[in-house]
Amino acid sequence: MSPIETAVLEKLKNGDLDSFNEIYFQYSPKIYIRLIKLVKNPIVVEEILQDVFTKIWLNREKIDPVKGFVSFLNHISDNLAMDFFRKVQRDKALQLEIWASAVELYYHTEEKVFAKDTQQMLSKAIESLSPKRKEILMLNKFQEKSYKEIADQLGISVSTVSNQLVSALKDIKEYIQKNYRNEYIISFLATFLFKL
Repeated sequence: MSPIETAVLEKLKNGDLDSFNEIYFQYSPKIYIRLIKLVKNPIVVEEILQDVFTKIWLNREKIDPVKGFVSFLNHISDNLAMDFFRKVQRDKALQLEIWASAVELYYHTEEKVFAKDTQQMLSKAIESLSPKRKEILMLNKFQEKSYKEIADQLGISVSTVSNQLVSALKDIKEYIQKNYRNEYIISFLATFLFKL
């Protein structure tokens, strides 16, 4: 770390707001890139980024200017990302939102309207499932649980899990074909779902 950065960190440690702003503008783009690779949702990343620097400010006395500040910063951002993922595991609606956001990141700018429509269609199709099929689909596709883990958790057989997943995917495909006429969207969703 350069002597200038060490001096800035020393001032930050002592509560200097200008030093905090300097640190924020220097490091926030790097932390943003690190978080977007993990979280895939720009809105959530912005919130976590703010939390990272709020924690830096609140814990500024703990900063050791001669030790690795970047490691300290990465440690805080990684912990906050993990906290977010723990929250996602408990919230099925948030899982769907995050998954949909991850899909959207792969589209080009001109395809964003299409992506939004696709996400809405997929969300509606999933919501149309019976509670049991929806639960099994969410556990498998969004929480990445194996058939065995789902069977153990729900007290059902592995073959029941498999049958329910096949039926859920079939129901989603039928729902989309019944409610939407755009051939391209239907084809995309059908292909995408069966790759999940």
